[in-house]
Amino acid sequence: MKIVLTAKGKEWDSKIDPRFGRTDYIFIYDEDSDKVEILDNTAVASEAHGVGPKTAQKIFESNANVLITGNGPGGNAKTVLESGNLEIFVGAGDMTVKEAYDSYKKGDLKKI
Repeated sequence: MKIVLTAKGKEWDSKIDPRFGRTDYIFIYDEDSDKVEILDNTAVASEAHGVGPKTAQKIFESNANVLITGNGPGGNAKTVLESGNLEIFVGAGDMTVKEAYDSYKKGDLKKI
């Protein structure tokens, strides 16, 4: 299973980025292979509108099963993500990537 987390950095001890569309990095953890892939999402910082659906498309293309983030995606991005049967969990905004993953595994995050 692939778990995607919005992150401010590229390491397990990086902070979760509470923003969905404007997250700096998309941290992808493949539980089956125990491998991490990082997608740089910093290019969207200069865009005025529509970044949520663009970020959602990147996540959708990664074939992820779960998204963990801080505040959650907005309406248009959420629609794109849900079309791919992606489970979305929020409430990880004050955590590191590792803490958010562990909280997800314990069932401590809110599913939307």
